[in-house]
Amino acid sequence: MYKISLNDLDKLFEAISKNESLYIPVDSVNGAEFKKYEEGMKLSSALNTNRSAKDFFFPQTESMFDFKVSDKSFDIIDKRRECEDFVIFGVRACDARSFTILDKVFLSDPVDTYYQNRRSHGTIVSVACGRPEETCFCQSFGINPAKPEGDASAWICADELFITANTPKGEKLIESLSFVLSECSDDTVNQVITAIETILPKLPLAKVNFENMKSTELLEHFNNEKWGELSEACIGCGTCTFVCPTCQCYDIREFDAGNSIKKFRCWDSCMYSDFTKMAHGNPRTSQKERFRQRFMHKLVYFPDNNNGEFGCVGCGRCLAKCPISMNIVKVEKALEVPANE
Repeated sequence: MYKISLNDLDKLFEAISKNESLYIPVDSVNGAEFKKYEEGMKLSSALNTNRSAKDFFFPQTESMFDFKVSDKSFDIIDKRRECEDFVIFGVRACDARSFTILDKVFLSDPVDTYYQNRRSHGTIVSVACGRPEETCFCQSFGINPAKPEGDASAWICADELFITANTPKGEKLIESLSFVLSECSDDTVNQVITAIETILPKLPLAKVNFENMKSTELLEHFNNEKWGELSEACIGCGTCTFVCPTCQCYDIREFDAGNSIKKFRCWDSCMYSDFTKMAHGNPRTSQKERFRQRFMHKLVYFPDNNNGEFGCVGCGRCLAKCPISMNIVKVEKALEVPANE
């Protein structure tokens, strides 16, 4: 375990940014967001950023390749330039867990090399949640905000920051920072962890339980009449999918740049009417069907295909951002799925 005074946090950030790009959450007019570190930047005290750190590995829009077609040739131009090492500092426990979910999607065969390349260059430094908010329910998915995952984990206590490595990447980072860090015992961190864990059972959503969603028969969820009632107010804006750290749907498109064709991909949303649209039309023609697909995927389909792991991490962004106040917790409670006896 190592520590550094919060007054010297600038020294820590400057030391990291000398060797690789560093991104930290900073306050902005629209809330906290990750920015590339520049001298003088201050770490945001907000619990979570508006958008998750998913953007670093699965960006909203990314060029895949260009191609040129002529009478005699067909040339493909590789546009990938993700070759710099970078550090994301200040990732919360929910977002840190989201990477394991995305890994199951993008690193399974066939591997998505665009995502894989970014993952190989990125180092994640998570920070424990000193005081989780009322919209947090990560513990419903087995996530402990007092013990965040990542290549390295950090805790803020009083006027000091404590940090420890969890992976070889984390060890390499901390070793490179030995001249600004001081070695210490874990006694203080253990006290912080205990204090945070004391708060967790008192949170409003502490007792939300999604286990019964996957334990009952799939068709009992699928045909529940509550889907129609729940979806009536949904405007299909896609906000829930764009702020979600685990949504992974995308569309691939082409753009004519004149001298070449650019192939790119961008985030898509199952809440949109043209999502998965094919030659014969859209397989889900109503908002009810699209609404149901989103929650069934996270709570039933994904766990069914991934040894019971849910496709949600309880970050609470959908609770905070949905314009009609619809979210995954309301869905779970409305369905009133009984526990198996």
